[in-house]
Amino acid sequence: MKKTSTRLADGRELIYYDLADDTVRDAVDRRPLGATVTTSEIRRDELLGDSVAIASHRQGRTYHPPADECPLCPSGGDRLSEIPDSSYDVVVFENRFPSLAGNSGRCEVVCFTSDHHASFASLGERQARLVLDAWTDRTSELSHLPSVEQVFCFENRGAEIGVTLQHPHGQIYAYPFTTPRTALMLRQVEAHKEATGGENLFDAVVERERAGERVVLEGEHWVAFVPYAAHWPYEVHLYPQRRVPDLLGLDEAARAEFPRVYLELLRRFDRIFGEKEPPTPYIAAWHQAPFGPLDDFDGVTRDDFALHLELFTIRRTSGKLKFLAGSESGMNVFINDVPPERAAERLREVASS
Repeated sequence: MKKTSTRLADGRELIYYDLADDTVRDAVDRRPLGATVTTSEIRRDELLGDSVAIASHRQGRTYHPPADECPLCPSGGDRLSEIPDSSYDVVVFENRFPSLAGNSGRCEVVCFTSDHHASFASLGERQARLVLDAWTDRTSELSHLPSVEQVFCFENRGAEIGVTLQHPHGQIYAYPFTTPRTALMLRQVEAHKEATGGENLFDAVVERERAGERVVLEGEHWVAFVPYAAHWPYEVHLYPQRRVPDLLGLDEAARAEFPRVYLELLRRFDRIFGEKEPPTPYIAAWHQAPFGPLDDFDGVTRDDFALHLELFTIRRTSGKLKFLAGSESGMNVFINDVPPERAAERLREVASS
């Protein structure tokens, strides 16, 4: 992998990740852009104890542009985009309309491929590995920013999810705090460790699932399963077989196997509802240990956390979506219409030949 860092016309950082070590990236952003102005601030909710990002400047962000005006495609001729070069393998750049900025963190966009009509599932294994390497590199770089406590790499796919740019891409949020979902996991890890005399909760969960009926697929270094208490109709958790706290902890063997396992998982997601259905909308979310202090969790260290990816769709059956209504949105109590065992069975049924 070759990494080349440059700057866009408004000063934002852009980074090329190339498969070929001899690739030259010297294209200049020719757009007449002014300095990026953000109004992002973090407000603490006193009743719930969580944080909310207030970012009014995002109202003007790009919204469903036609394909020939996509800002994530390479530049060409008089058509200038966020990527100055005429081609690329993988690109990461600072979001022009960030939810988090300055002392409130950082937001980045990850373009998985220059092909506007592709998807992550259609990538080859070398390209998927390059994305993994980019995620890992950005996790490392962002973790060293003074304001950052947690790094979150994720992909939103599909208009039903709320995606406004159809080009295959994901995002990275670098938060200035430990997110509420991660804090909940860490509290459970703390309680389990105390109750069992030191057993790791993540290890116990993975061991139980590997021995059960909800495993979707398993390799030498990764295992994917539908969790016992899945919140979403089709939800899969992907874990490395060896517990590590973040992407930086993966060894070469796990990195080498990841593209095959993950691409197979995404391709199965696209076949859940049959060939006549449009591509399955999903969210793919990497959960990594915080880089900030864990003083609120007695006896818990970063090494007690287990890196994993959670993949889920809001489509519950053909032509029908799972909406977060009163119980879910009002009280955070999920109601799942698909038994996890049946979801796992279906995901095994649609395996590639």
